[in-house]
Amino acid sequence: MCYYSTVQLADFHYNIPEELIADTPPEKRGDARLLALNRKTGAVEDRNYADCVDYFNVGDVLVINDTKVIKARLLTQKANGAIRELILVEKHGRVDDWHTHTVIYRRRLREGEILTIGGDKLEVVKILEGGMAIIRSERDLLTVADQYGSVPLPPYMRRQATASDIERYQTVFAEHQGSVAAPTASLNMTDTILSSLEAKGVIVVRATLHVGLGTFLPIRVDDVTKHHMHKEYFEVPKATVEAIQAAKRRGNRVIALGTTITRTLEYAYEAILNQPPRDISGEADIFIYPGYEFKTIDALMTNFHMPESTVLMLTAAFAGWRNLKPAYEHAVGERYRFFSYGDSMLIY
Repeated sequence: MCYYSTVQLADFHYNIPEELIADTPPEKRGDARLLALNRKTGAVEDRNYADCVDYFNVGDVLVINDTKVIKARLLTQKANGAIRELILVEKHGRVDDWHTHTVIYRRRLREGEILTIGGDKLEVVKILEGGMAIIRSERDLLTVADQYGSVPLPPYMRRQATASDIERYQTVFAEHQGSVAAPTASLNMTDTILSSLEAKGVIVVRATLHVGLGTFLPIRVDDVTKHHMHKEYFEVPKATVEAIQAAKRRGNRVIALGTTITRTLEYAYEAILNQPPRDISGEADIFIYPGYEFKTIDALMTNFHMPESTVLMLTAAFAGWRNLKPAYEHAVGERYRFFSYGDSMLIY
């Protein structure tokens, strides 16, 4: 894989003015800017998001993540009236037991305690390490979350989720429930743009990776190479594998819509590229940082990521930090909107 022996976290810092952090989506989905970055030359272009179509060629393959965000944030109540916030963890496996499930909790819980939310009772079965616990519910927790839960917005938005977030913190092609964070690079994509891509001769295919909160947890070591990624469940259908293999044979590009798809396609590259096509599934825990040699993807659509984050590391590995940092500085100077609800990048 040709990783570097050491990579220092502090080297991947940049200054982002608070007012450029997007805490709400654009009024109209897709009404965003696009910074196009040529990773060979470092050249940047300021475009609109819909202009991404111009950068695709006939026969290119765009891979999208069709995971669906669940309303994972539950405000429960103890017998004494105290409020306890629970965050359901993402789905793992084709079938999860949503009656007994792992949660992240804040403030103290004890094994055996009964928490209530609406008319449902949740039992704390076991306290785990790292602020996690196992809870049990008589009713399917996905149903409970859909009725009483709220969208788990990233902490940097510093606000409570609203009714509009149920739609906007979700992609237009979301299908398979299981994520507790959105594949945010996809939030600006629209049905109209997808139709324009397909009309141009671009092949749009799907895969699923259920995004966990661990994706956005800070790196807590100075030497990035010592960081360990959490596992996230993925599925890549046979048809997607066939499309990718055919594109490689033709000399076309495989373009990932987001870092979640990138992790999926790079983790499973051996099965995707070098084996007969089949449905692929597993638990991806690949951590991509500068020095990694990409196997599957040839271009990346993404958004602007937080300083010193794992997703910034992945993007820097693909674009080259020598290209990406000036591009970010350009975006700051041009007043792009940053992070989940912000503007987008195309790195080609």
